[in-house]
Amino acid sequence: MPKEVRHRQKGTTITMKEVNDPYLDIRPYRDNEVADVLLRLRSEPGLINTLAEWKLGPVYRFLPTLARALVKMWLSRRLRPLTTVDAVQMQLRPLLANMVTRTVRLSSDGLESLNPTESWLFISNHRDITMDPALTNHILHDAGHRTLAIAIGDNLLKERWVADLMRLNKSFIVKRTLSGPRELLAASRQLAGFIRAMVTQNQGPVWIAQREGRAKDGIDSTEPAVIKMLSLARDRQTEMIADVLPILKIVPVAIAYELDPCDAAKAAELAAGEGYVKSEQEDVLSIGQGITGQKGCVHLSFGAPVSTEQLDVGDVVNAIDAHIRCKYRLFETALWAWQRLEQTQTVPEVSIYPGTISRDEFDARINAMPASHRSLALAMYANPLRRALGEL
Repeated sequence: MPKEVRHRQKGTTITMKEVNDPYLDIRPYRDNEVADVLLRLRSEPGLINTLAEWKLGPVYRFLPTLARALVKMWLSRRLRPLTTVDAVQMQLRPLLANMVTRTVRLSSDGLESLNPTESWLFISNHRDITMDPALTNHILHDAGHRTLAIAIGDNLLKERWVADLMRLNKSFIVKRTLSGPRELLAASRQLAGFIRAMVTQNQGPVWIAQREGRAKDGIDSTEPAVIKMLSLARDRQTEMIADVLPILKIVPVAIAYELDPCDAAKAAELAAGEGYVKSEQEDVLSIGQGITGQKGCVHLSFGAPVSTEQLDVGDVVNAIDAHIRCKYRLFETALWAWQRLEQTQTVPEVSIYPGTISRDEFDARINAMPASHRSLALAMYANPLRRALGEL
């Protein structure tokens, strides 16, 4: 066991291991930790029950003990040979590739100008909890880049086995469930330090969203608080904000979906307003719907690194927002939604790209929602076009 340091904060013992590894509780797992984590997962009841229900639904309902035993054997056989993070990711990659083949027509631009041997901080607009970084990762891997370290909020990691799986897949934890201002500041500094270390020590590319939570209304705006958080990774005695942000090698990313698998759920949440209360399993359901639901065409546009000798928070916010506004690919669903809201058949002078569904199919999708939700869903699709037209 690590030696204890004779210093406590609010009853918490700080160990030598934590002093030597200040990101221990948030960083992705390393190769030397994989075997122990997988051993724990092989006997994790939550994971076994989830897999049994998913893979052996009827058997699990009528013979749960048998289903759990079969899954435990299958899990042991699949996990025992894995000894590195790359090996774990290669086990998961065929699942992602299969999902992309079945539900996505994927394209990208801009990545060819980024050196795959360097580490970049990709800051993306945020539409889907898991698919935004997963599709970014898919494109990066195909282009010869290393896979991403991906930011994920601890509100999505209520079960330890879920956190274990995500950290095995190079996710790092954003602490959002803290209450006190001192704890929040300390967590923000820890997070900023981890991201800075990843990029400046060339440990691999990093993905974070431009805001906390998805842009349910389709208006992609960078939260200055996210960029201020990044600026906390500095020696306040010798460094200014303007010195730190340029070395993070920030690359804006615009991701556009022809269809949002969670459009109806997002419209319902917007319709409920401030009184909306999430159900216990809502985030899990959104993740599942985002993975399996119809997305049609998805396009990612990678921007040029935001790099000058000095940058302040406003410079970075403006650069990210400008790239997303200009490079967000407008599919016909955006045009149809805008026309329906504006009650016109006019086609504005912007580039519109064909997708995978017809206008009748899109109208049927919107009309299947409650009448009071339709204008909100339409605005979700139309707002990127409105921004391109300078209306927002």
